[in-house]
Amino acid sequence: MLKFYGSRLCPYCREGRANFDAHGIAYEYLDINESLKNLAEFLEMRDSLPVFAALRAEGDIIALPAIVKEDGTVFADWEAYLQELGLDVVYREED
Repeated sequence: MLKFYGSRLCPYCREGRANFDAHGIAYEYLDINESLKNLAEFLEMRDSLPVFAALRAEGDIIALPAIVKEDGTVFADWEAYLQELGLDVVYREED
């Protein structure tokens, strides 16, 4: 099962979760605002993995969400993940 590190404050996280839910994609949600353990796990990934270095280079200093596949692969682009699965983005939150 996927692990989805996010924050209820993050619009990208809310959009991603809404899409995963709409498509029936199973995931464990780990809110970084509700647990220091979740925050520490997220920060360790964010500060050490190349996928997040690329996001920081683009100006995304927070880099949420972080999604971990069962094989340990970490990604942040939930929209690309849906496209890989042949699924459409079904929800866009208004800011």
